[in-house]
Amino acid sequence: MTRKQTTELLQKVLLYAAVIVIAVYALFPFYWAFATSFKTENEMFESATYVPREPTLQNYEYVFRDDTFLVALRNSAFVSGLTSVLALIAGSFAAYALGRLRFRGRVVMLYVVLSMTMFPAISILSGLYTIVRDFGFFGTPLSLIATYPVFTLPFTVWVLTSFFRGLPAEIEQAAIVDGATPFQRFRLILLPLTAPALVTTGLLAFVLSWNEYLFALNFTATNPSAQTVPVVIAQFSGQFSEQEPIAEIMAAAMIVTIPLVVLVLIFQNRIVEGLTAGAVKG
Repeated sequence: MTRKQTTELLQKVLLYAAVIVIAVYALFPFYWAFATSFKTENEMFESATYVPREPTLQNYEYVFRDDTFLVALRNSAFVSGLTSVLALIAGSFAAYALGRLRFRGRVVMLYVVLSMTMFPAISILSGLYTIVRDFGFFGTPLSLIATYPVFTLPFTVWVLTSFFRGLPAEIEQAAIVDGATPFQRFRLILLPLTAPALVTTGLLAFVLSWNEYLFALNFTATNPSAQTVPVVIAQFSGQFSEQEPIAEIMAAAMIVTIPLVVLVLIFQNRIVEGLTAGAVKG
C-alpha cells in the first residue's frame, strides 16, 4: 500500500469515526427517552439502566387514557396543519414576487424578511399578547394560528424565493408568448415545479409549530382545552400523589416525536431537494 493510499484510508477512517461519534451524540438522548418510556416506576429510580429490565406499556396506557393529552394532540395537529397551509399560501405568493418580479426595494424587502427570524420569541411576546387579547383570540387555538406565522412565514418565504429564482426564465417566457397571465404562470406552471420546496418548507413549518412552547403556554394559560402537547406534557402530574412522572413524560414525548421522525424519513428526498433548490442556477 502506497503512502497516498494509506493517507486516503486514514482520512476515511477518521471521517467515519467522526460520523459515528456525532450520530451517537445526537441520537443517544432520543434512545434514552425511548428506553425510559418502557421502564417501571421502581426500576427508573433504583438504578440507571440502558435497557429496561422489565419493559412495560403501562406508561403509554396512562398517556392514552388521559383525555387532556388527547385533546392537546388534536389541538397541535389542527394548529400546526393550518399554520403550515397558511404559511405555504402566503409564502408562495411573496416568494414568487421576490424571486421572479423586478421592482424597487426587492432585495431590501427580502433581507427584512430574513431579519425577522433573528428576533428572539420572548422579545415580541408582550406585543403579540396585546394583539391577541385585543382581537379576542386569547385562550383559543386562533391565538396560536395568528401568531405562529411570525416564525414560520419568514423561513418559508426565504426558501421558496431561492427556489423561484433558480427556475429557468425560458419556462415563464414561453408561457408569456402563449398569452398566460401572471397568475396563470404562477399557478399552472411555476407552482407545480416548486413541489420539493413546498414539501420542505411545509414540513419544517409543521415541525416548528408542533414543538412551539412559549406562545402556546402564554396564550392558552386560561383555557386548558386549547393547549397543545408541549404545554400539556410539561404539566403532567403523574398517576400517583407526589409522583415525578418522568416515564409518563417520556412516553408522551415518544408519541408526539415518532410521527415527525416518520414524516421526515418518508419525505427525506424531497427535503434535500428543497433545501438545495436554487443553490446552483442553471
